[in-house]
Amino acid sequence: MHAHFRAARRLTGVLALTLPALLAACAADPPAPAPLATADPVPAGMDAARDELAALAAAAQDRHLTARYTFGTADVPVRTIVVTSANDGTWRVDVPAWGLGGTVDVSLAATADGLFQCALPSAGRPEPATCVRLGDPDEAVPRRFDPRVQHPFTDWLEVLTDRRAPLAVSPATAPPGATDQCYSVESTSASLNAPLDVGIYCYREDGTPTAVRADFGTLKLAGEPGPAPATVQLAGPVVDGDPVGLTAPSPSDTPSAGTP
Repeated sequence: MHAHFRAARRLTGVLALTLPALLAACAADPPAPAPLATADPVPAGMDAARDELAALAAAAQDRHLTARYTFGTADVPVRTIVVTSANDGTWRVDVPAWGLGGTVDVSLAATADGLFQCALPSAGRPEPATCVRLGDPDEAVPRRFDPRVQHPFTDWLEVLTDRRAPLAVSPATAPPGATDQCYSVESTSASLNAPLDVGIYCYREDGTPTAVRADFGTLKLAGEPGPAPATVQLAGPVVDGDPVGLTAPSPSDTPSAGTP
């Protein structure tokens, strides 16, 4: 009898010790589910480079100057272009040996009155400079009249400062003969109409563009920039007529004598 009583007391003690633990285990919160897989994060170095380039491009938008740049392409000898970014936001870029198969110098300019292309006196066009209106100041240059070298100083700066633009940016080595901070810019969009040319973009701390290597060619700062004018002036009077295109007209496009 006493043996049965002692066994019952031991069983009661064991239950008294284990039952609270079992109840606590049942009441505990279930384990948290594993986090869902997410897209790979942007590497910290690339994110920092994007911020640095955006800051330099913003400084370039506020950098007003007159500067010369060497301009080289795969099939044309190196020449010198002149970039003018005036204090009032107007701009002008003079590009030698671009129009009509490299025989005519042209100038692009955006003023308060519009966007203009000017044909300058040159080997293939000895006449005085004249200008043709292409559109409003903020319109794009039509592709067939676009030398493209003006973009790094104008509308592409807006793309580089826009963190929503589909770009991947990373530090890059400067092209030969260039210095300062350089960045490789790639497009992350599959669209055929990329917002700018992929390539290498270099700037000084004050926002001065020092080099660009892109599909249209390579630009390098040639000498120290000069002061900016209050506003840009067109190279000549505005006339009615057609802008100068990149290629010279073929003989079949030229009217023969006596043809109206």
